[in-house]
Amino acid sequence: MGEYRLLSTIKTPDDVKKLKEEQLPQLCTEIREKLVEVVSVNGGHLSPNLGVVELTVALHRCFDLPKDSLVWDVGHQSYTHKLLTGRYDQFETLRLKDGISGFPKTEESVYDDFNTGHSSTSISAAFGIANAKLLSGDNSHTIAVIGDGSFTGGLAFEAVNNAGRFNKNFIVILNDNKMSISKNVGAFPRYLTTVRIQPWYIRVKRGTQKLLSKLPGVGRVTQAILRRSKSRIKNLVYKNTLFDDFGFTYFGPIDGHNLEELENVFSVAKKENKPVLIHVVTKKGKGYQPAEDNPGEFHGIGKFDIDSGEPISSHKGFSAVFGKLLCDLAKDDDKLCAITAAMTGGTGLKEFSKRYKNRFFDVGIAEEHAVTFGCGLASRGYRPVFAVYSTFLQRAYDQLIHDAALGKNHLVLGIDRAGIVGSDGETHQGVFDVSMLNSIPKTTVYSPTYFEGLERSLKTALYLDEGLAAVRYPRGGELYRPEDFNEESENFNLYGDKTCGRLLVTYGRLFSYAVRAKEELAKEGVEVCILKLCRIRPIDPEAIEIAQSFRQVWFFEEGILNGGIARTFSDMLTLRGYTGCYHIRAIADRFVRQMTVSEALHMLRLDTEGMVNIVKKELHT
Repeated sequence: MGEYRLLSTIKTPDDVKKLKEEQLPQLCTEIREKLVEVVSVNGGHLSPNLGVVELTVALHRCFDLPKDSLVWDVGHQSYTHKLLTGRYDQFETLRLKDGISGFPKTEESVYDDFNTGHSSTSISAAFGIANAKLLSGDNSHTIAVIGDGSFTGGLAFEAVNNAGRFNKNFIVILNDNKMSISKNVGAFPRYLTTVRIQPWYIRVKRGTQKLLSKLPGVGRVTQAILRRSKSRIKNLVYKNTLFDDFGFTYFGPIDGHNLEELENVFSVAKKENKPVLIHVVTKKGKGYQPAEDNPGEFHGIGKFDIDSGEPISSHKGFSAVFGKLLCDLAKDDDKLCAITAAMTGGTGLKEFSKRYKNRFFDVGIAEEHAVTFGCGLASRGYRPVFAVYSTFLQRAYDQLIHDAALGKNHLVLGIDRAGIVGSDGETHQGVFDVSMLNSIPKTTVYSPTYFEGLERSLKTALYLDEGLAAVRYPRGGELYRPEDFNEESENFNLYGDKTCGRLLVTYGRLFSYAVRAKEELAKEGVEVCILKLCRIRPIDPEAIEIAQSFRQVWFFEEGILNGGIARTFSDMLTLRGYTGCYHIRAIADRFVRQMTVSEALHMLRLDTEGMVNIVKKELHT
């Protein structure tokens, strides 16, 4: 790591075009070194970016960016793109507060054509851009880069189905690295495997087309007949891929680490007058051995030691505890099933997937399908648990309403990464799930603070609740817990002097901050009591009764204000005739940008300092 003689000179894609071919391997080496260096300090998505270095360099050499448009699916593999588009000097700030984002941002650069962060959106967005260009008389190219994992999402197929009729400068690059975060599953990855291991038929198809086109008269006639024919002869000569059948011209498989091959195929694709799909095969984590050996572990990683590849800090988190709890419960319950959407490791289900293979279902990047699939299991007496990140659950809102709640199917959600998640920024903050679930009738939601509460909530959700139930928990592990605090109820707990007249209400990890605030306020002679909710929907009526006895109530919520629990709590107090002062501190009508969890909570005034200052201010007004 150190000198970046070539990379440091790249300010625009034009600088990449000016490089001699013999300089390109050195550029790619420097890019990989820079990626490892910065991500080891800032954390981020390493394996996906190491795998697309040559692909990105070739794109910037062959296309005229930003006139041509480039849309990255998810966008977590756009680090090389950022390095080649004038952000080298800022790259040390990747994913830091006020730094450059780990995802494409239109406000950050003219070379970022569309904001992305969730999977399977690129083809739809790029196809919209391509149509807009057509309408305005712009003949430039539009390129979507999508991974084979993202292609398992239904939106990608919807877009391909729609785009096959287009005929103007539209290119889809399928980056096939044989996995998303977890190993890919399902029929589509198996299909790509057959294409990868049988590239001969593409060569045969092209050779036959070329030969027939040269035969005077009869060649062209035969070629036209074969194209229209449904006969076996046609299938032998013009064997199509799935993508051909959708209306795309297929090129591939292409070695995604061979710059000459990439540039050649891009040049050919630019001349086609119909949609093109280029199948590129890459190796996730290429160039850094620990990432090559464990691409899933290095997909999204925190700080790590470059020499060993080992994480600098690790501790038991809610995901791991959740996974162990499910394994323990499944041992005595043969009806318990676990579902994930391509997040086996991230949601703590790796051990479950090994021990209970027949009851473990990875459905790929398909949250909508996961919910309805789980409801199908539930309709036949099984107990499905869908483990999913809060930010990705948003995609399944219709299924939660229609198939789970309305269908009265008992589905349990394990909502991981609930609340602020930090450096991944706006697209990944888990602050919408509460408001979303709070709007769905007959839904039960728990938000425990400690591992003990997680276990109690999960068992209750599985064996006592009916219909749609959710247990949500934050990224990371337990925070501060006072020695004299005991969780006596799964619905709510009261901590402190209930006669002091001042009450802080909260749930989840904010309870730890509230306890610290209580201790700080006590030093200044201000006593407060804390009402810790665990079951946040429906709110226990007894909790409302208790709150009524306090003359001042502050509700701190790590979620969106509109539709949140603080508003529901306020409505319930009002209906009971509460006449005291009620204050809400939540996330009001905004998206939370990238920064650490601590920085975000401080900015939102939801940490200990913020709570103390808010209480003191209200006491003096």
